Amino acid sequence: MNYKQILTNIHREVSALKNTGEVASYIPELAKVDKDHFGIYLNNIHGDNFEAGDADVTFSIQSISKVFSLAMAFANQGNKLWERVDVEPSGNPFNYLSLLEREKGIPRNPLINSGAIVVADCLVSTLKNPKEDFLQFVRDLANDQSINFDKNVVASEKKTGFRNYAIANLLKSFDNLHNSVEDVLDFYFHQCAIAMNCKQLSNAFFAFANRGKCMQNNTPIKPNQAKRINAIMLTCGFYDEAGEFAFEVGLPGKSGVGGGIVALLPNEYVITTWSPALNEKGNSYYGMQALERFTTETNSSIF
Repeated sequence: MNYKQILTNIHREVSALKNTGEVASYIPELAKVDKDHFGIYLNNIHGDNFEAGDADVTFSIQSISKVFSLAMAFANQGNKLWERVDVEPSGNPFNYLSLLEREKGIPRNPLINSGAIVVADCLVSTLKNPKEDFLQFVRDLANDQSINFDKNVVASEKKTGFRNYAIANLLKSFDNLHNSVEDVLDFYFHQCAIAMNCKQLSNAFFAFANRGKCMQNNTPIKPNQAKRINAIMLTCGFYDEAGEFAFEVGLPGKSGVGGGIVALLPNEYVITTWSPALNEKGNSYYGMQALERFTTETNSSIF
């Protein structure tokens, strides 16, 4: 398979499309990013790695970080985690509140904001130095100690995160938040504000495509946990566009409003795209186009 040529062709074809997406503006710091950035990176588990475009430009990973926090909490707590958060698709936007009210404070899954805030609460309870320990976990997954929080994005999220404060307080009212709202959201905002590039993200997701074993041959999560996290990504990784992603691309994956998308084929590869202009569902317009083309061209999906 000539992955280098495939990625080059896809980058050229997608870049020629009219970019109808819009950069996320509800977090002011994200609104400053040039919408025409577009990068792709492929980590081929059994061979060489390939890239196209702006694969080495860092960006705010936002909700992609929820996969890392889920993996860390699942590894620490095991199946006890599912007593506080469910594993069902939501069919609603990522920051929806009414579903949480109706289901008495148990988030539908860990990849919507309410579920990720519960997972953050678990980590604040169990980690000695939550932010530092979480950042080190991500660095170790990617084998890259240069990864860090973007403090400007953290400040921007804290200033405008009213809906997340509402979610956290609602969780607190149902006794599904054990720490203070302020402490949990400080962790959550830092988590979402990690800055990485396409290469770093593909490397960090290697373990999820390799039965829990990372690029350093360590096993930060068990094989059965990697399997379950991949299942949650397939059904819940794109909010109310999860079905469309499964239909068009056919891979487990996770998006973020910073414009990143990571997708993987177990035992084969991890592919990351980044383009900050989002479609109406909050997923990268160019990224969705590129990944559909990639799985079609390579005839590779889980189906």
